[in-house]
Amino acid sequence: MTIEPSRRSNAGTGAAVTGLARSLGLTHAVLYGLGITIGAGIYVLVGIAAGRAGIHTPLAFLVAAAVMAFSAATFAELGTRIPVAASEAAYAEAAFPRKRVALAVGLLSVITSAISAATIAVGAAGYVGVFLPWPKPVLVTGIILVLGAIATRATRQAVSVAGLMTIIEVAGLLIIIVAGLWRLDLGAPIRAMAPGLVDASVWPGVASAALLAVFAFIGFEHLVNISEEMKDQRNTLPRALFITLALTGFIYVVIVLIAVSAVPPAELAGSPAPLALVFQRLTGWPLWLMSAIAVAATLNGILVNMIIIARVLYGLADRGQLPKVLAEVDSETRAPVRATLLAIAAILLLALAVPLAGLADLASIGTLLIFVLVNIALIVIKWREESPPVDIFLCPFWVPVAGVVTSSALLVVDIARRAWV
Repeated sequence: MTIEPSRRSNAGTGAAVTGLARSLGLTHAVLYGLGITIGAGIYVLVGIAAGRAGIHTPLAFLVAAAVMAFSAATFAELGTRIPVAASEAAYAEAAFPRKRVALAVGLLSVITSAISAATIAVGAAGYVGVFLPWPKPVLVTGIILVLGAIATRATRQAVSVAGLMTIIEVAGLLIIIVAGLWRLDLGAPIRAMAPGLVDASVWPGVASAALLAVFAFIGFEHLVNISEEMKDQRNTLPRALFITLALTGFIYVVIVLIAVSAVPPAELAGSPAPLALVFQRLTGWPLWLMSAIAVAATLNGILVNMIIIARVLYGLADRGQLPKVLAEVDSETRAPVRATLLAIAAILLLALAVPLAGLADLASIGTLLIFVLVNIALIVIKWREESPPVDIFLCPFWVPVAGVVTSSALLVVDIARRAWV
């Protein structure tokens, strides 16, 4: 089953141009994927993960990347079958021909992204406050409005800005990697991990840290929401998904390996800024430099979430599931400006008016639920079709099954951990 994006333009007749512009190539797509995946998570989660898995923390991130690979393949196939905005909703509608199911999935994606963006905005205000000692509500409002102005521009321009901030945040990680490779013997922690692989008492900590590490990988799946704006969805989307996940996994594993080599895991666990501590320990440079890079990481996360929310709202409205006004695009930039403005308002309201303690956890649970639903959608589609369409990315039937099992297991483990605590 394939569904093509709507073609509502009327070239050559003088009619208004509608629909999203296909302007994104593989480079922009990968930068976008890295921008939404590599963010504030790795800057703050290393210490907590080290407290759970100790020297085996790199293994936990490797396990998390392997788990994410199943859903990445599922998104790659569905994204080439149905290359449209509001992708998760479209997948649900294709598998379960009930508009309410599709709308619920789409709105779940919107809510999850809005909560994530609001949480990041509050965190970003804390980083920016190091340089601008203004009241936090003023900083939060300013951050969201400035980034909102960028998000309303043409997608290529907005993604280019996000890509620039991605380069900055990745550069900070690369500095740590280069310094670590220069100054450390990374074979030492690898040799230290080996005996524990056959020790059953080690694996509960690894599993707990892997659950945490998965949250640091969340974001790559949102590449499907800009698939309609890719020049060649059937080739660009799968490559972008797997390149994003592979690069993210490599960077995370190496960073964590360096972190547990440069600083004892117990000390990492007790640090409020673990990567800044590693950065200072390796380079001797001031902490404020890594704080500045962390600002770029958090601002980037807000911007890409704005882009996601606007595209999902646009896609739902384009199929008549939300008011048509949200499907209108600017005649010059071809960006869904009104949907973007609604996204900005929702994020600002959450950031200023709602107690955010625990909302980040809800965002993670929402993402895992979306993973389960999307994998089930592909299972249903594959099960009932006699032969798959040609010229799409195809993954074996067992892949979405594994995606359901692993995502559900993570959700159950997370619920059990919260109940136990």
